[in-house]
Amino acid sequence: MNSHHLLLDFVTWFVLGYFVLLNGGYLVLNLLSLRTLHRKGQEEMLDDLPRAYSGLEPPVSILVPAYNEEASIAASVRSMLQLTYSEYELVVVNDGSKDGTLDVLKREFGLLPFPEAYRRQIPTREIKAIYRSTKFPNLRVIDKFNGGKADSLNAGINAARYPLFCGVDADSILQRDSLERVTQPFLRDPTVVATGGTIRIANGCEVAGGFLTKVGLPRNPWALFQVVEYLRAFLFGRLGWSAVNGMLIISGAFGVFRKDAVVSVGGYRPDTIGEDMELIVRLHRLLRARRQPYRIEFVPDPVCWTEAPEDLKTLKNQRIRWQRGLAESLNANWGLFFSKNGGVPGWLAFPFMLLFEWLGPVVEVGGYLFMIVSFLSGAISWQAFSTFMFVAIGLGILLSASGLLLEEMSFHIYPRGKQLLALGFIVLIENLGYRQLNTWWRLIGLFRWATQKEASWGAMKRKGSLGA
Repeated sequence: MNSHHLLLDFVTWFVLGYFVLLNGGYLVLNLLSLRTLHRKGQEEMLDDLPRAYSGLEPPVSILVPAYNEEASIAASVRSMLQLTYSEYELVVVNDGSKDGTLDVLKREFGLLPFPEAYRRQIPTREIKAIYRSTKFPNLRVIDKFNGGKADSLNAGINAARYPLFCGVDADSILQRDSLERVTQPFLRDPTVVATGGTIRIANGCEVAGGFLTKVGLPRNPWALFQVVEYLRAFLFGRLGWSAVNGMLIISGAFGVFRKDAVVSVGGYRPDTIGEDMELIVRLHRLLRARRQPYRIEFVPDPVCWTEAPEDLKTLKNQRIRWQRGLAESLNANWGLFFSKNGGVPGWLAFPFMLLFEWLGPVVEVGGYLFMIVSFLSGAISWQAFSTFMFVAIGLGILLSASGLLLEEMSFHIYPRGKQLLALGFIVLIENLGYRQLNTWWRLIGLFRWATQKEASWGAMKRKGSLGA
């Protein structure tokens, strides 16, 4: 009987301790983010002075992998052709689309076959043809056999003419100055090898001429939950890790890389569905093993707007894929974990991701089930159960609210009072079911990775609202 009570007490304290560490870790990241945003605000006081680097930014190759994107590809390309940047090229990679993606590109941008030397630095699927626009001299389109997003990005890297490349999803829209802002760390610090910008939800916004003209909130509840979720993930998740050079992921929807650094580590891995995170973790591992000075930074103000899934099935599949991609990325780069030269990435960021993101769904789902069953059966007191609920849900609400507060203090993207009230309401209720549902989906993703069940990106159901 005593051993039973000891085991029960141990599990109870373990679950409570885990959730305290989980939310406490995110609270520390929040404080680091606040400090970084404060310092950034001070730097922006100099924005009215003449810009030292205006027109001297390094040229960039924008790579746009596209698979079955006929609904939004024209608007996305048009928006990127109007970016305020001194010198860049746009390379769209049609990854064997089965719809009219290539036909739309030919019709809208006057494409003609263009024979050119193609340097195959990274192995990819066979290239069918390369086209050049007769309307825009900096636009090229690569048509290739289907090989997946990572393979398409590698083909784009092979074709890229400039020292920096920017990977952008075909269903996304950049703000006009986003490229200018996201490349600033490369000018400030020659050791920077990669930067990432903020991803925001475009559902509910108005788009005209390939640009977002009015910020709005989606009416769909699933998309609305994701607005708050993205604020939390980017504003104090990645920004916090970036402050200590421990960021392990740059979103595949919007990131800039030094091409020679990526080629030196072998490019993107086509055999993973989390190619964006895997590349960043591998860069940390290999560059630290070489003792090469480097920085990987998150830049909060350049914004990429993307369409979020609005139906439960698509959202579920997306989160399952994300969790599987996380597992693949960490599992492929165990050499970084507590490595001799691992620094913050190997000694803090990797263990954090391992404990709270990779294995987190097991402990969280198990913890919820254990505490609820134990309370209902009378095995634990209501004081212990209420403490758990405060730690698991109350602190979760606090963290979401702080993400919204950081957004309002720093960027004020949603200026209307009704919008802030709606987001405040979502902050409260997302912790009462939505986050737990996400945890369950992540557990499914972890199980599918562990059992090596075949995975694919599948089809993303879109409304085509960005094609307006």
